[in-house]
Amino acid sequence: MKEPDDQDTDGGRSGSRSDGKQAHRSTLNVSEDNITDDLYTDGEESYLDDDMDLEDEDESSHSSQEFFQAPVVSQEPPVEVKEEPEEEVKKLSPTFYYNYLELINVPHVSSEANIPLYFLTLNHSYGYDCRKRANLQLLDSNTVLYTAGNQMVLLDFRNKTQIYLQSSSGQGIGAIAVNPNKTYFAVAEKGSFPKIIIYEYPSLKPYRILRDGTEKAYAYVDFNNEGDLLASVGCHPDYTITIWDWKEEQPILRTKAFSQDVFKVTFNPDNDEQLTTSGSGHIKFWEMAFTFTGLKLQGSLGRFGKTSTSDIEGYAELPDGKVLSGSDWGNLLLWEGSLIKVELCRTGMKSCHTGTINQIMLDEGEVITAGSDGSVRIWDFETIDTADVIDESGLLEIEPINELHVDKSVNLFSMIKMNEVGNNFWLAQDANGAIWKLDLSFSNITQDPECLFSFHSGPIAALAVSPLTYLMATTALDCSVRVYDFASKSPLVQMKFKQGGTSLIWAPRSVSISASQIVVGFQDGVVRVLELFDPKGLTVFAGRKKILDAELHLKYVFKPHTEEVTALAYERDGEILATGSMDKTVFFFDVEKEYKPIGFFNTPGPICQLMWSPANHPESSLLIICENGYILECLCPTIKDVDDQNVITFAIPDMLLRCFHFTSVKSKILRFMEVQRRENQKMLKEKEREERRRKLAEEREAFGEEEIPEEEEASEEEEEEEEEPLPEIFIPPTPSPVLCGFYSAPGKFWVSMGNYDAGFLYHCQFPSYLRSHDFQKQENEPFDFRVLHDTEDNPIRTITFSNNHTMMFCGMRNGAIRVYVLSENDPFLFSLKDYWHFNVHDNNYGSVTSMASSFDDQYLLTAGEDGNIFAFDIFSEFIVYKEAKAKVPSPRFGIESEAAPEDIEDPKAYSIENARKKREHDKLMKKVEQIKAHKREQIKILRNEFWKLLALNKELPAHMQFQRTDFNIDAKIHAEIHKKTSFKMEQVEKELAWEKQKYELGLKKLQDRFREPLESDTIVVYAIQSDHQVASYRLVKPSKYSKLKRPSQSERRPSKMERFEKEGPGRKESQRDTGGSVILQEESVLEKEKKVRPRTLSEIMVENQIEKTKKLVQQAERAQLKILQRKREWEELYKSKPDDDYEDPKDVQAIKEAQTFMGDFNLKTAPDYKIPEHMRINAAKKEEELGFLDTMVHGKKRYMNKCILSLRDLKLAVIEEIQCLVQELKNIQASIPVSKHMPIPQVPQIYPEEVPERRFQYDEETLLRFKRKQKKRQDEKSSSSKQSGSGGSTGGGLGFLGKLSSGKEGDVTTRDSLSRSSKASAFLEIPKQTEFEKAEPGDVELEIMKRDEVKHLYMQQFLCNRIKELTVTFDAELHLLRHRKLKLDTKMKLSDLHHVTLFQEMLLLKNFEKQENILQERVNSLDKEEQDMQWKINETLKEMEEKKNEITKLQDQEKALYTGFQAALGENNKFANFLMKVLKKKIKRAKKKEVEGDADEDEESEESSEEESSLESDEDESGSEDDVFDDSICPTNCDVSLFELALQLREKRLDIEEALVEEKKIVDNLKKEYDTISKKVKVVATNLNAAEEALEAYQREKQQRLNELLVVIPLKLHQIEYVVFGEVPEDLSGTLVFSNHSLDRLQERIVQLQEENAKQQKLNKECRERRKLLIREKREMAKTINKMEETVRELMISKFGRVIDLEALQTLSVNTTLEELKIKKLRKELSNAKELRMWEEKIAQVRWDLMMKTKEHTKKLHQMNDLCLEKKKLDSRLNTLQNQQGNAFQGPRKADIVAKQKVTELVQTQSEKITALKEEIALLRKKGGLILPPITAMQENEMKPMDP
Repeated sequence: MKEPDDQDTDGGRSGSRSDGKQAHRSTLNVSEDNITDDLYTDGEESYLDDDMDLEDEDESSHSSQEFFQAPVVSQEPPVEVKEEPEEEVKKLSPTFYYNYLELINVPHVSSEANIPLYFLTLNHSYGYDCRKRANLQLLDSNTVLYTAGNQMVLLDFRNKTQIYLQSSSGQGIGAIAVNPNKTYFAVAEKGSFPKIIIYEYPSLKPYRILRDGTEKAYAYVDFNNEGDLLASVGCHPDYTITIWDWKEEQPILRTKAFSQDVFKVTFNPDNDEQLTTSGSGHIKFWEMAFTFTGLKLQGSLGRFGKTSTSDIEGYAELPDGKVLSGSDWGNLLLWEGSLIKVELCRTGMKSCHTGTINQIMLDEGEVITAGSDGSVRIWDFETIDTADVIDESGLLEIEPINELHVDKSVNLFSMIKMNEVGNNFWLAQDANGAIWKLDLSFSNITQDPECLFSFHSGPIAALAVSPLTYLMATTALDCSVRVYDFASKSPLVQMKFKQGGTSLIWAPRSVSISASQIVVGFQDGVVRVLELFDPKGLTVFAGRKKILDAELHLKYVFKPHTEEVTALAYERDGEILATGSMDKTVFFFDVEKEYKPIGFFNTPGPICQLMWSPANHPESSLLIICENGYILECLCPTIKDVDDQNVITFAIPDMLLRCFHFTSVKSKILRFMEVQRRENQKMLKEKEREERRRKLAEEREAFGEEEIPEEEEASEEEEEEEEEPLPEIFIPPTPSPVLCGFYSAPGKFWVSMGNYDAGFLYHCQFPSYLRSHDFQKQENEPFDFRVLHDTEDNPIRTITFSNNHTMMFCGMRNGAIRVYVLSENDPFLFSLKDYWHFNVHDNNYGSVTSMASSFDDQYLLTAGEDGNIFAFDIFSEFIVYKEAKAKVPSPRFGIESEAAPEDIEDPKAYSIENARKKREHDKLMKKVEQIKAHKREQIKILRNEFWKLLALNKELPAHMQFQRTDFNIDAKIHAEIHKKTSFKMEQVEKELAWEKQKYELGLKKLQDRFREPLESDTIVVYAIQSDHQVASYRLVKPSKYSKLKRPSQSERRPSKMERFEKEGPGRKESQRDTGGSVILQEESVLEKEKKVRPRTLSEIMVENQIEKTKKLVQQAERAQLKILQRKREWEELYKSKPDDDYEDPKDVQAIKEAQTFMGDFNLKTAPDYKIPEHMRINAAKKEEELGFLDTMVHGKKRYMNKCILSLRDLKLAVIEEIQCLVQELKNIQASIPVSKHMPIPQVPQIYPEEVPERRFQYDEETLLRFKRKQKKRQDEKSSSSKQSGSGGSTGGGLGFLGKLSSGKEGDVTTRDSLSRSSKASAFLEIPKQTEFEKAEPGDVELEIMKRDEVKHLYMQQFLCNRIKELTVTFDAELHLLRHRKLKLDTKMKLSDLHHVTLFQEMLLLKNFEKQENILQERVNSLDKEEQDMQWKINETLKEMEEKKNEITKLQDQEKALYTGFQAALGENNKFANFLMKVLKKKIKRAKKKEVEGDADEDEESEESSEEESSLESDEDESGSEDDVFDDSICPTNCDVSLFELALQLREKRLDIEEALVEEKKIVDNLKKEYDTISKKVKVVATNLNAAEEALEAYQREKQQRLNELLVVIPLKLHQIEYVVFGEVPEDLSGTLVFSNHSLDRLQERIVQLQEENAKQQKLNKECRERRKLLIREKREMAKTINKMEETVRELMISKFGRVIDLEALQTLSVNTTLEELKIKKLRKELSNAKELRMWEEKIAQVRWDLMMKTKEHTKKLHQMNDLCLEKKKLDSRLNTLQNQQGNAFQGPRKADIVAKQKVTELVQTQSEKITALKEEIALLRKKGGLILPPITAMQENEMKPMDP
């Protein structure tokens, strides 16, 4: 893109700017030598010739052609432009102008065409895009500016002349604006990255061009009040708002305005840094603000809040920053700070305007509003500016100062003020197609609104021209028909109708010789024939209105269709008129017989065009083009003289039709064209090859070569490339619509298609005629086509020809005009090549709908959907342009006396065919009714005869009379009748089933709505002896709030101190320690496994040794840990040591709170009131509070209802008892004289209100009674016309309930009493029945009777007293309960007021809840994030400490290594230096692959480390020496073991150094991580503070809104302590309602604070004394520490000879290697001893076996010896016994003695066992008893020998 200050590099030949097309510029007949260089800098002046100022204003109009023909000549020679350095900022010269001819969009002419560029020249514009926003701008007192398609029209509304400026893009104009100084105006265009061109006025020179402000189109532009800035806003898709320094062509600010359509953008008149935009569902307020990145546009979207969202069309910025806007419903919205402050309406809640408010203006301290209702209203500025809300509705009622209603059907879209001194005239843009002049002075001489210009509103539907003169007729959907004289450029006449026009045709001269008839089709299917005439030829009557130039007269009107008429066509002889419609019918009319209908036929689709065959065709046929791809042809129907009364339908039977169903062939055409292109390419390539071969042959002959090189042949073969596949055949799934067409020859025609098939003209041919109209299966293809360039996305919408058919005019969908120049007699369009193309109408919505050329082909007229009508002059070499004026046809003779036909205004009126069908249907129905009436008369006669027969039968004697059944001709007939009756009843039941179910559901819904929620209905209990009553509460089930307990979403965040106290310092350690439980479990399992088997002595010895070693090691480690812990404790102690100026945070916070709140009872209404966290309330807590209140109220009411219900039950019981007593009293009075009767008390009555549950109890009798009452009520309503139905129904209902309840109550309450009375009466009547005769009583009987009488009198008195007692007791109970109820009513009323307050607070809190939750969640998230980061910091510090400890350990190991090696060397070792160098030598060791890349970083960290040991520094110094030694060979006389030890220690040193490097690297990374997290913590802390402040501010705002709610608090006079001069003031607004409890608490707090103050002073004194004591103790402890350190030093010197490190001495541990070897040796000895013991056991076992065998053998020998001896004894004894046989039986038997001894021993043994078992039982009963087996006698015997 070329910048405005860039210089041309063509040597200064062309210094002007050019954004137009160079190809088009070449077609201009303007010499470049005449175009001057317009670019000057550094104060050099340049200007165009004065001829460009358009001085000649006498001409009626100027067009762009004048600019084409007027060369621009400079008055000064070109001046060389000096080159300046690129660094300097170039500025445009104030005198620089662009060349208009190079900017504008010029027509396009095909390359080879010999068509002049100005083939069509704009003559006049008759339209106005009245629905475009701000499309009316005032340039001076006589000239207005508006857009019309691709032209800007400068209209002099006094002389009615027009000047046109073309757009530069050729794609339309988006918006216009005029500079406040009226010296410049801006034209914002459409297109791809359109421009904004600033024109100078009145010279009309292009002054500045603004580029790249939006992508597609501009929606609105506006200058600021000073005129030096310009604001623009784009359309879809970017909606970009841009602020321009338009004089320098530079954008200042740019941003996206909104995501939906933006209607307007304007500057604030009082502040250029504020702007406002409005649009679809939004309004946005902008402000230019300086940020850290520079100047920015910051937008604040208006929030509608409770007000419904609305599109904002009109608004105005007020001086104090407020904005007043309109709305869709007509009210005014006053915005303040992006919120609606108040909504303004008229008195009685009427809207300010009926409909949308389109414009709001401030003028001379008044607010002017213009709305779509056609009214202009003036409002008081002060009233609007100071308006505020007065109630919750948010509405404020105001009234306008003045009001002007322009006219009916006027939609004021915009207004501009005319600069006339002393007048208050305004020009108004009417969206319904007019420009008005309004006088808003509102004085006695105020002029009426004047319509300056009238246009069509919306798309132009049709256009036609007169075949005789320069007249044009148009119609549109705005319900008007207009006639123009396009020769004199003036409108003649217009006529309004009820429906919009859709088609129009001018009748040919064969119909009207004067060409005075116009036929118009309308939306409702009506066709009207209008007659145009000149009223000046009529007879002039007195009092006639102003005579116009032309008038329209309605001549004929008929309705052939039911939908809109889309096409009209006269037959070539003018005898028949054909009409087509969207209802898929074509109707024919006989023109000669006053448009008598001939007939119609149906078509397969909606009709878009009708065309009769031209005169050169042999037959007259009609071409019907349907939108859905069907083209039909029918012959001219024959006109028959048929009586209209005999015609049943107008449908033409057996209509001969030819149909062509278009099938897409575009893909075939493209395939065919591709094949031809490839064939042409092959032919060209073949020619090139032949030419190349010929040249090669010639060269070969010249050089004498015989063969062609193979390389050349190969190159030729390589040139042959593989062909791509041909395009596939494609048929669109949705057929393309037919847009237009025309005849070419008989049976042949051309059509233009839309959608996919656009881009060609298709030549088609009809098949043969068919009588069957089944066209659905028919598919036809065109046989020829013509290519139309650049029309694939822009098809031809309409086509018309000049009179000689040498020019084909095409109207495009994008609003362009295309003209094809044809040869004469070329119906097949062979010469369709050269064309002229120009964009005229709007490219987005200005599709060309109609085109027509004048009768002499001098003018071309076009109409588009953008509402514009253009007239063009057609170029011709033979036409001489002259002033002309159309001739209006003269009126017919007698036209003034001719009555106008009755117009069809009802859109639902019958069409011609439907009216005929209706007439035939009425005839048929009339005949049927006549037949029915005749049959009824016959049946009536027969019925009368039958009744006469029945009467005669009754006159006969009884024995001669026929029975009624004898008259039945057939019983089956009666059965059938009964059957039909029952069937009808079933049908009725089925028909009423829906209503029955409906009413059942309705009853159920009513019960669910009104009865189910009730726990108890109102029960009224009346007193018996007074009028007092007590009513229960109508108690509803508990509300949802009493059951609902939802968790609060914004819980209070605990403070940091609370979290610290709750969590403690060891938050993460507990989580880490959880892993230790697994190790403990594994160790416990191992210990259990060890406990399974017993341990041996050797294992015990080994374990003891290991345990001993472990204890020694642990002791050393514990000592070391103890030392480290002590160091850590000292460090922590020193760290925790406070500074001298240290203050406890808790004390600081306490002091701060005391300073803030001490002695100050902050009111909630205070602006600095800070809500404590525990007092913050939200919707959940308020709902809980509301639920608690509801529950409490419900409980109280339920308890009271229970009491009242108990009282009601008591009354029922009392009534029942009184009834029994009354019955007994009656029985008693029956036996005493009447003179001694006491009056019987009246039985109390139960009222219906006391038993409401009986209202819904009914029986059949009740329903019948209700039915009778309903019938009676209906009769009364029918008799009295003015009687109120609602009152009667209500009274009847109550009476019904009263009687019902009283009747039922009587049944209930008197049932028992009646039964008792019946029994008593029966008992009393028995004596009367058994008494035979009445005798005189005796003395005894009289005495008995006297006694009975006294007894009865006593019982009478007793019963009366009892009844009175019951009555009084009940009334007393009711009085007490009524008193309690009144007190409860007072409390309930207070609770209701409190409920209302709580509910209002809850609604308010719910409105705040969402934002509060968002803020609270943000605070919680930030707090959590801060805690997590703080934990990460702590973990990082711990890890750093651990790593530092590891580094210290490694350094200690390194020092120990050097110390140990130094000790191993000993003193005076001559190889000490060598071995030390070997130890310290640096060796590059092979590192792992993973850490190769970090080697350099490790070396750098080693060099930069501040903690390197002194030994390493010595190593560096030694390494710098020049001597070089070999450490691979041990020197002679050097101890080899020391050398090897040095090598080993060197490896250890290298390992330690590598570990050190790694640890240091980790520490560095941890430091970096710590720094990063610390920075993040600061940022998060800042954000957290800001979020907490925002939350606190929001809480304060919420509290303020809560404070605004009104709370009702009833007070007694003694509670009001605010008095003035001893009286209560009338105004209590400044008082404070304070509870006694709070007042007492404050007074107690005063005492507490005083005591606390004294206590703190005492504590302060004690702390000071303690501080002095601690300082003294500190000094003494320092002296003691010094003495102890001196003593320790002296003891060390005396014991060790020097001062040693006790920590190192304590941490000395055992030699683990030696201890391990000892344990190993012990284990080996134990294993050997075990093995030796095993072998010894084996030897002993063998020896034992040998001994046992020997013992066994010896035992057997002894047994044998014993047996031998026993045998010997037995033999001797046997001999003795034989000698002494009788001696054996003289003494006691030995066997008995032995048996007795055994029994004795057994008893003793059992007793011992019993004793042992008892002891064992006693032992088992004790805890921890040990059970031992009992000692038997055998064991005792075995143990006795072992005793010493």
